[in-house]
Amino acid sequence: MFRESITKEELKELPLKQFEGHITLVENNSQVHEAVNYLLANKTIGFDTETRPSFKKGQVNRVALLQLSTHDRAFLFRLNKVGLPDELKKVLQSKDILKLGVAIRDDIKALQHLGNFTPGGFVELQNEVKDFGIQNFSLKKLAGIILGIRISKAQQLSNWEADLLTEAQLIYAATDAWAALKIYEELSSN
Repeated sequence: MFRESITKEELKELPLKQFEGHITLVENNSQVHEAVNYLLANKTIGFDTETRPSFKKGQVNRVALLQLSTHDRAFLFRLNKVGLPDELKKVLQSKDILKLGVAIRDDIKALQHLGNFTPGGFVELQNEVKDFGIQNFSLKKLAGIILGIRISKAQQLSNWEADLLTEAQLIYAATDAWAALKIYEELSSN
């Protein structure tokens, strides 16, 4: 089956992988419409969010980016520019679409601060891996244990509210959502 845990040293030995599909940055309402139509046609999608880090005690920033990924397409919604439109809430509320992620409770709460919705179809991978005896719960370690790959977390503390996101930020954000989808599929096949 799967190992219980993985060390930092063992992770460093794994091949570095990233999302290689098409990344769509969604920054206006017409792009929201196109992205939502595509996502509504899927049964499973990877899910994650990014928030600009705060380095001041007590200061919390709003969620800036929502990532939803299929195998070959990742949609990165600039929530700091488009908000949380009703159309996008349809995806987040749909019980017919599984949204797969790690440590999603806080992500969902942060999204609900932008707009009221009732979450549907969310799957917390940290709960799923417990059935396999896995003891490490970070996305990075789960990717190592379950997929045998290393994913970069180098962009994690970058500015997700920047006017322009860098190529490295786009790939990082897409990879996190895509990796969650791949982990779920690997668990489901075992």
